Amino acid sequence: MIRVLVVDDEALIRKGFQHILDAAQDIEVAAAVPGSQAVQVAQEICPDVVLLDIRMPDVDGLTVLAGLRRLSHPPVVAMLVTIGMDEHVATALRSGAAGFLLKDTDPEQLPFLVRTLAAGGTVLSSKVTRTGVDVCPNAGPQEPAARSLVQLTDRERAVLVLIGEGLSNSDIATRMHLSTSTVKDDVSAILTEFKVDGRVQASPTAEGACLLKPPRDQEGG
Repeated sequence: MIRVLVVDDEALIRKGFQHILDAAQDIEVAAAVPGSQAVQVAQEICPDVVLLDIRMPDVDGLTVLAGLRRLSHPPVVAMLVTIGMDEHVATALRSGAAGFLLKDTDPEQLPFLVRTLAAGGTVLSSKVTRTGVDVCPNAGPQEPAARSLVQLTDRERAVLVLIGEGLSNSDIATRMHLSTSTVKDDVSAILTEFKVDGRVQASPTAEGACLLKPPRDQEGG
């Protein structure tokens, strides 16, 4: 069970995300709180994933992110954003966020993205990356993998992460609660977009697009 903490100043947003995610059999929203309570609650409930509003009136989302990163068992954090917040997104990525989601993300895609985060991957909303934000803190948008990345759907990005982890189509289908035929279609679209011949080449492609995190002993090195 993936434990999620939703942090947003708007109760309607919190309830909406909680309703969507609680419907997934493998995801539990352990708490949904405003920013001022986020770090304390995260310390108490130890969530696997935090969905954090990047801009809140009571406390800045980047400040909350820093507090979460200092916890003894820091969760994976993805920022909740709206269009037009590119500068804040880039700062969050450099500060340790594992990606960003639009607040109006397709409800059907949201569980897939949370699973990707829990598995150690990065999620980058295509609607935001297309506005020009660097999708990788260490590589500009002119990198070939980064340019192709923005053409993928959110689900295809999640599939690419799991390809990079070495999962088979059937394993990906199980992990993402999809049919094997749907996964095959997504894999085909990914290989076509990145102009590679097979799954072996897709793994370094995921790394080049900054979708896979380095091992813990390599982080910060």
